[in-house]
Amino acid sequence: MSFETPLPPYNASDPHAVFINSSCFDFLLIEIVPLAERIAEDAASASQHNEAADEEAPKDSVFRRLESLGYRVGQGLVERFSRDRPRFTDNLDVIKFLCKDLWILLFRKQIDNLKTNHRGVYVLTDSAFKPFSRMSMRSSTEAVAKAQPFLWFPCGIIRGALASMGISATVQAESTELPNAVFQIKTVVARP
Repeated sequence: MSFETPLPPYNASDPHAVFINSSCFDFLLIEIVPLAERIAEDAASASQHNEAADEEAPKDSVFRRLESLGYRVGQGLVERFSRDRPRFTDNLDVIKFLCKDLWILLFRKQIDNLKTNHRGVYVLTDSAFKPFSRMSMRSSTEAVAKAQPFLWFPCGIIRGALASMGISATVQAESTELPNAVFQIKTVVARP
């Protein structure tokens, strides 16, 4: 499966050839955040009779929904695209696979920078994060605030991909200016 335009000659009748339009993924990322926000608002208004409603509850609901959807997508992608590869020997190899192969599959480019402290913390920097490429607002602070929910789905994809490869981790993302995105991965050591 590839997001790239197939180069001739290709056989469309080949049962193993699968082609995807990359615009579909772009449209999914554009629409999934407003959809999750509408669902959270509907749930909040339905439970409005509770006077002690927390203002952070809809935001947490949106985060949980987007992150869990991304988690499942990340699991499925890794199951599909790492099955023909040899087993990874350590966490750094898994992170490199994520930065190179999986990121190219999703966003048609590699992660720009990978840093690690060799103690289970990895910082991935994408200086031209594709979902942010067309975002604009009146002020940069407003744009950064509005962009934060669009990082939650990719965080879930990263966490799901890592979980599918046997690494339990927490993933946080932030953006200080568009289109820059920084993902911080902290691996969780399993207790014996």
